[in-house]
Amino acid sequence: MRLSGPRPGDLHLQRFSVPFEYPVIFEGGALEPESSALAWAIARREPERRHPFCAVLDEGLLRATPGLDERVRRYAERHADVLELRSDPIRVPGGEAAKGDPALIGALHAAFAKARLDRQAVVLVIGGGAVLDAVGYAASSVHRGLRVVRMPSTVLSQCDGGVGVKTSVNAFSSKNFLGSFAPPYAVVNDRTLLATLPLREARAGMAEAVKVALIRDAAFFEWLSENATALAEARPEPLLSLVRRAALLHLEHIANAGDPFELGSARPLDYGHWSAHRLEIASGHELRHGEAVAIGMLLDARYAERSGYLEARDLARLSSLLGALGLPRYHPALSERVGGRLSVLAGLDEFREHLGGALSVTLLRGIGRPFEANALDERILEDCIAWLAEEAHR
Repeated sequence: MRLSGPRPGDLHLQRFSVPFEYPVIFEGGALEPESSALAWAIARREPERRHPFCAVLDEGLLRATPGLDERVRRYAERHADVLELRSDPIRVPGGEAAKGDPALIGALHAAFAKARLDRQAVVLVIGGGAVLDAVGYAASSVHRGLRVVRMPSTVLSQCDGGVGVKTSVNAFSSKNFLGSFAPPYAVVNDRTLLATLPLREARAGMAEAVKVALIRDAAFFEWLSENATALAEARPEPLLSLVRRAALLHLEHIANAGDPFELGSARPLDYGHWSAHRLEIASGHELRHGEAVAIGMLLDARYAERSGYLEARDLARLSSLLGALGLPRYHPALSERVGGRLSVLAGLDEFREHLGGALSVTLLRGIGRPFEANALDERILEDCIAWLAEEAHR
């Protein structure tokens, strides 16, 4: 039935708003003892007392950066007037393994309890986006939310997820099925952490910069195109410019687009993601998140072009940029079928469930000109996937 008539007579409508504020610091050598950036980020609101904290480290980053755990200890000792390290640094698996192990969340809860962290204590998490997601999710459910200071260690996490307000883990064969909205206490983007990043990982992270350019900043898209050769080689100067500009665009969208906690149905920052999440799982995580997003963006751009919304030259510009950055534009998992239906199309159903309410998929009318579509034609999507496959084999 449909609701009709006046509101209930005895009704009190509760309304309040809570401001959120957190610094994002762009720094080099943040764990060097003489740097004050991290200590300031943790102690800035109460500099007169010591702040208990635990550090959680990405094992993949530890392998690439031997001695990182000792650097955390030395940093805490150097700034012992405001920092109190409550335990040895905690190691967690890197990559999607962090988000796919239900036991990890319980282990983190136990570690935080053993360290006797109170609600104003800090969890310092250093690692890639998946580790930030999982540790943030665990911390958000201790005392209804510990303070989390993030030190993202990948291009993707420094320019996208690491500066955002979400946490998540995977469950029930679904990407980000469990999660929370939990803005960080602070973010420290340390450029020196990118020095050991494999080239493939650096390139994968650039996909999120392309995404935010497509939905918010045509001039940034042009800059990415002009600097694609240097970026594909991960040259430090343009790479750091990409990270900073993409991070600020993500932050601007979160703060000013009117829906930071995604209470509505539209999610422009998930452009290209409805198929990307499904592709990651279908590929057995052979595809990195950013690589899957690159394919998803091109699929949605082709759909917009095929439907008469996007000019062919803009589709060509996107395809050219992705190729120049060394990003994939197709994967065989995109063409796999289950019961005659392309399996990736199940991603539309999962995406709608994740959004809540009616389906809302961001498409493009031009670079920097997004709009929301409430339905996608599966026959057109089939044609678009066939086109991506043909283009990949030319």
